[in-house]
Amino acid sequence: MASNAQPSADHLLGQRVLREHVASVYATYGASTLTHMAFVVVFGSIIYSQLKDPSLLFWLAGLLMADIYVFFTPRWNPSRPAQESSYWARKISRMVTLVSMVTAVVPWLIVPHDNMAMTSLLMAVIVGSCARAAQSLWPLKAALFGYTMPMSLGMITALAWQGDGLHLFLAAAGAAYLLLTLHAGIGQHKLLTESLMLRFENEALAARLGEQIAATERASEEKTRFLGTASHDLRQPLHAIALFGAALENELRDRPEGRNAERLMRAVNALGASLDTMLDVSRLDAGVITPVPQPVQLDALFLPLNHTFSARAEQKQLQLRVRASGLWVRSDPQLLHRLLSNLMDNALKYTARGGVTVTARDRGDAVWIEVRDSGIGIAPEQSHRIFEEFYQINNPGRDRSRGLGIGLSIVQRLSRLLGHPVQMHSRPGRGTHFRVVLPAASAQANVLAGPFPRAAAIEAAGNERQPQGRPALPGRVLLLDDELEIREAMTGLLRSHAIDAHAVADEAGAAAALRQASIEGRPFDLLVCDYRLADGADGLDAGLRLSQQLQGERNGEQGAATPLLLITGETAPERLQRVRESKVPVLFKPVVADSLLQAMAEVALAR
Repeated sequence: MASNAQPSADHLLGQRVLREHVASVYATYGASTLTHMAFVVVFGSIIYSQLKDPSLLFWLAGLLMADIYVFFTPRWNPSRPAQESSYWARKISRMVTLVSMVTAVVPWLIVPHDNMAMTSLLMAVIVGSCARAAQSLWPLKAALFGYTMPMSLGMITALAWQGDGLHLFLAAAGAAYLLLTLHAGIGQHKLLTESLMLRFENEALAARLGEQIAATERASEEKTRFLGTASHDLRQPLHAIALFGAALENELRDRPEGRNAERLMRAVNALGASLDTMLDVSRLDAGVITPVPQPVQLDALFLPLNHTFSARAEQKQLQLRVRASGLWVRSDPQLLHRLLSNLMDNALKYTARGGVTVTARDRGDAVWIEVRDSGIGIAPEQSHRIFEEFYQINNPGRDRSRGLGIGLSIVQRLSRLLGHPVQMHSRPGRGTHFRVVLPAASAQANVLAGPFPRAAAIEAAGNERQPQGRPALPGRVLLLDDELEIREAMTGLLRSHAIDAHAVADEAGAAAALRQASIEGRPFDLLVCDYRLADGADGLDAGLRLSQQLQGERNGEQGAATPLLLITGETAPERLQRVRESKVPVLFKPVVADSLLQAMAEVALAR
């Protein structure tokens, strides 16, 4: 099959090259023919005035008729298809051969007169005509030979026929010139053909490359859409399971059956953490995370990292050393905390014995944070792949306990976002050393420099937020979600925490509920809205409209807007960016009960 396709491609390439050759020759077709006719009249008149031979008039008439035929015969134009190029190449070759054959007669009419002046003029004219025409006919070898050989051979044979030494010398010189002209013409034809073939091959390669790039971009877009849809569709039932499980766990607290509910929630939280990890990649790619650089005290940053990973290190019988340094750096504390967490998590996963060390070193205007482990190490041929999504060393069976293989991919994205280069050195069997290079900062007074020094956005807090110090929960909550299971799970959970929850399926129902609440004088304290509603409705737009609905319609007064909390399972970058720009507080499904209650309390309090 491939062998049949290749000649076809070569044939098409040959047609394109021939078409360019034909176009080049025909480009000067009209002007060259008219110039030749004028020259024939002048040259013929001069020769006739000197030799007074009547046969020259018949030759002159024949040559003019040939030129007139050439000029008025149908010619090639750019609208002709490439498949006809062979025909037009043959046609112009025949026409220039005809003109040359008529011209070949004139030496036999002039040379026998033994007029050396006229013979010299004839040779100059033929040599000049061959030289001029050869350049324009280089693209077509048949035309080149057809024009130069008949008239040149006519002149050579007419000279040689005289038999004396001078005419034989002139014949030899004419033959040498003919050979040199044909040799140069063949070389130029070859160069022109090769340059055209190279040009068209490059164009074909560029076109194929463009098609492959477009196909790759389409595949990437389709993958993104698929992952976004799959992630959303997975998050919806998982979100409902998490809510039902939280309600069940609350009901079964202090009962023997409560242990099973706790195990269920641990499994749900683990699955949610995996989805959140993938969502982090989408957030970073979408540009919805904006770093806020500030002075960060590394000791205050290292302390919670040590608390987070010490139990895990102890469980694996590894030594974890997080050494204090007293150094300060300039970075975003939350994002830097996440970057170092991923590096430490990766180090512990791939270390079976020995330990992990985290240190900070002063290097003038820079600070090096180094994470060293005594694990399996990374082979040189794998070092460039470890930052790829889902790539894991020595885990062909995709052991879930070793994560998803996204941690270092997130490290790379955070490194670019923060402008903190990450360097890696490793030796197989001897461990790995990651170095993060940060700008140094001077010690700051009265700056809280822990991992969460500022009021974090709800989306950054995620499912790790703890309920300690939670503000008072809202008394009445209106939930807008098109899925029945989630409405039931949400209302069950909220009512188990003494919250008056009212759930509706669409914007019209929510608007009616808000009006009824206003009439009764019992307004809702919070509106919780899903991002993606039924029939493609936009939950963000709907929530913003509803939150601005007048609360004092009964008395004709304008009340405060109802606080809005958005919940979504979306991962599409453009939608995440839109949520970010709206500045509406958002939680990502599946939502842990404590995180949901904490967020609801904070949003309601902001009213």
